[in-house]
Amino acid sequence: MPNIKIFSGSSHPDLSQKIADRLGLELGKVVTKKFSNQETCVEIGESVRGEDVYIVQSGCGEINDNLMELLIMINACKIASASRVTAVIPCFPYARQDKKDKSRAPISAKLVANMLSVAAADHIITMDLHASQIQGFFDIPVDNLYAEPAVLKWIKENINEWKNCTIVSPDAGGAKRVTSIADRLNVDFALIHKERKKANEVDRMVLVGDVKDRVAILVDDMADTCGTICHAADKLVSAGATKVYAILTHGIFSGPAISRINNANFEAVVVTNTIPQEDKIKHCSKIQVIDISMILAEAIRRTHNGESVSYLFSHVPL
Repeated sequence: MPNIKIFSGSSHPDLSQKIADRLGLELGKVVTKKFSNQETCVEIGESVRGEDVYIVQSGCGEINDNLMELLIMINACKIASASRVTAVIPCFPYARQDKKDKSRAPISAKLVANMLSVAAADHIITMDLHASQIQGFFDIPVDNLYAEPAVLKWIKENINEWKNCTIVSPDAGGAKRVTSIADRLNVDFALIHKERKKANEVDRMVLVGDVKDRVAILVDDMADTCGTICHAADKLVSAGATKVYAILTHGIFSGPAISRINNANFEAVVVTNTIPQEDKIKHCSKIQVIDISMILAEAIRRTHNGESVSYLFSHVPL
């Protein structure tokens, strides 16, 4: 592919390498380090004049440092005369702060959108935004890709009893995502209504739907401290589910998440590699990873060649 350059930020070099390998490209030369006063230093090590540049940086780990690094990389490429700069952000940072849920709350997702635009990004490629309206925070094109096709493939290949399962949403907000998967598999769905008293803590849960003598598959866009899904798993087992799986696009797994999963009733907790999971797998044998690098790589290829990316909403590239 002529005129295309892919650079990796420091948040997820493994994913960037997989994307580059898939496209048959070398990753562009870039050095990201910190000055002694902790300011971020970025040096783009090759010419990007007139090139179509893609910068891969996920919202994980040291989120604020990685976001700042991405903004600096975008700007560095832009003022070095790149013709177009696309930020590939598999897990969008601050996506949960997308509305004023209480007085004086910031809408940080909108602020991040503004910062990316001011840094001079021309296009955003992301995956399973927490709320798809976040696309509307931008005035530049945003491609919100879905892990759903890869999730469907995993379910069919790894859960023998998938025809007799129920897809469960751990909260009402995820109902749309769950009904879509249930329709594609032609199975039932259920949802759990939860009442939160404060962030990261769940109060009471009510199951709506039937899981008795069936495999229950919890599906959500992200799991952070895993309080919700572990509560949900207990609820499903007490409601008569034979096995419980959890499938999540973004496995953040902060704080007590790993010990909660180890103590919970899961057969497996399946996440994609939008966030690096190597360290987590060492401490938790239940975690399995679906590789989504080919979806991002194909989105990059199609964007570069001016093709439609909507094929990826329902198919996993071969």
